[in-house]
Amino acid sequence: MTGAAPAPPGPPDASQPVSRARPVSAAVNRWAFSVGTLGRDMLYTLVNMYLIVFLTEVLDLTDESMWWITGVLLVARLVDAVTDIAMGAIVDNTRTRWGQYKPWMAVGAVASAIVTVALFADPGVRGPGYVAAFAIVYLLWGFAWTANDIPFWSMMPALSLVQAERERIGSLSKVFATIGLFAVVVGIIPITDALGGGVRAWTIFAAGVVIVMLAGQALTLACVREPRLVRRRRSTSVREVWGVLTGNDQLLWTAVAMVLFMTGYSITTSLGVYFFKYAYRDEGMYAPFAAVLGVAQLAGFAAFPLLRRRLSRRGLYSLATALCVAGYVLFWFAPMAMIPIGVAGLLAFFGEALVVVLMLVFITDCIEYGHWKLGRRNGSVTFALQPFINKLGGALATAIVSATLIVTGINRAEGPADVSPDGVAGLKAIMMLLPVALVVASYLIHRRRYAIDESFYARIVGDLRDRGELTDSDDPPAESPARHRRVSRASPPVPPDR
Repeated sequence: MTGAAPAPPGPPDASQPVSRARPVSAAVNRWAFSVGTLGRDMLYTLVNMYLIVFLTEVLDLTDESMWWITGVLLVARLVDAVTDIAMGAIVDNTRTRWGQYKPWMAVGAVASAIVTVALFADPGVRGPGYVAAFAIVYLLWGFAWTANDIPFWSMMPALSLVQAERERIGSLSKVFATIGLFAVVVGIIPITDALGGGVRAWTIFAAGVVIVMLAGQALTLACVREPRLVRRRRSTSVREVWGVLTGNDQLLWTAVAMVLFMTGYSITTSLGVYFFKYAYRDEGMYAPFAAVLGVAQLAGFAAFPLLRRRLSRRGLYSLATALCVAGYVLFWFAPMAMIPIGVAGLLAFFGEALVVVLMLVFITDCIEYGHWKLGRRNGSVTFALQPFINKLGGALATAIVSATLIVTGINRAEGPADVSPDGVAGLKAIMMLLPVALVVASYLIHRRRYAIDESFYARIVGDLRDRGELTDSDDPPAESPARHRRVSRASPPVPPDR
């Protein structure tokens, strides 16, 4: 189970310089890292949720072009998801005076900024010419985003080994990410309408989002300082990457659960603007509803540390899933009135926020598990599964959303009156019933297969320290009992039965 025997500890890796000119501040790292997510999530939300809206409602592409673009989006995102793993290996093998993460973060941020503005511009052609131009620009966007996304999130578990601190970083970063997400969700329709509502308005909006993203990334690059947590770091060859992923069974089960959850979540959020235009028949109410969802998510992220003081991760996951299911059920049966719909959104998205933070910290703990089991630490390759999952879930959701808009007649409709009752019913079913089934399936799989609870994680970290593969630089008094629980390499800890 433990794989190849780990090599004996050696001297610290001099190619991973961490300056000791000034001490590493956990609080500064936590805030500087978290603020950097605000603009990033604004940009990702713009592309992931509103690129389809731009294509169908602003450029007004034909059904034929949309079928081709649906195929392009699906293939490009699947290719992009695979490149996440390759980027993880590149980051794991990067050795520079600025560390592993920051050079790639800077390059990816600038490249993403340029290509995002190009995505929300009109090249002046239609038909096959537009599809070809779109395919090229979208592929470039995927590569640029990956270059920033993988090192950014890989940095998070490198800031601490303590579960409580990782949870604080995760919840705070998601607070800022949610502010960024819902700044776009709430603001995009009224702002673009105020700017004239055409292609130029959307291009200007995209440029504004890009500026915020670059400012946040600059803050993270300038202020975050990494502690030295690992004594030695081995390079990973291309052939070894597959073994790193497939050998980490806990990571694979987490990935399956996350793909199901993120697909359902992305379907709901992507269809929101269409629901209010064609089912609720008042597009202007989309922004207030999005604001309600934003408040729900912010409340969930802010409440996460408080709830964790009273509940285990497993108990919190059960509560979060129950809230999501209750919200979806209420949404399905609610009349077309904002109060019941708003309450449904509050329940579902409060629960969703808790699940998002849990999934984030589940993956971070899989880094130590893989290190313990396989005898090597591959933080970036392991954490590359998070954006891989988000993109795979987004790709599946985009394909489902695009097909739904075409099959229900929404894409070719001039207005709400042109969509049949069956079309509206189909929209609601895909937006509400399919996601709740995916959320429940995700929960059941993870509960049955994921074994890294709090006590098992403490045993893993203690064993790694006994091997001499971790330092004590991130070992606060609260975690010290784990250090004295000596676990022999000849008899490694066994995951508890589920």
